[in-house]
Amino acid sequence: MDLGSRIMVMGSSGSGKSTMARRLGELTGLPVVHMDTIWWQPGWVSTPADEVYARATAAADQPEWIFDGNYTKTRDYRLERADTVIYLDFNRYTCIYRAIKRWIKNYGKTRPDMGEGCPEKIDLAFLKFIWDYPRRSRGNYLAWLAEIQQPKRVYHLKGSRAVKKFLDEMK
Repeated sequence: MDLGSRIMVMGSSGSGKSTMARRLGELTGLPVVHMDTIWWQPGWVSTPADEVYARATAAADQPEWIFDGNYTKTRDYRLERADTVIYLDFNRYTCIYRAIKRWIKNYGKTRPDMGEGCPEKIDLAFLKFIWDYPRRSRGNYLAWLAEIQQPKRVYHLKGSRAVKKFLDEMK
């Protein structure tokens, strides 16, 4: 399966974007760019929006990448350059379960897909953000995906089985 040299991985928090991007990076040899490393500064401080935009678009201008993250302000810019978009579509219960599991597993550590100095944390606001994603954002993403035209490839992966099958086909 040829995904091209520029791949966007999108979906709700807890859907497995970073894991998918990492696995695709291992399978393809393409470099992985995590939006969270661009967005977050040490101590969970947000990077100013103009700097986030500049860093994300500079990364998107590179010849090869797998971009993990949604950040809608650069979404269309990245899409113009992308060959493939992968949308991970999981129910809110799975995403919340995964976020809590990730927090327990990485408690007190900074994940490689997170900004430096941002140890794993979870709070009610983040859980509510995940819970509200289907109502707040999912429909907008599905409409956006439906407008993407060939030759760009779009993969809408619904659930763990679809992700496993997709990755198995990549091998």
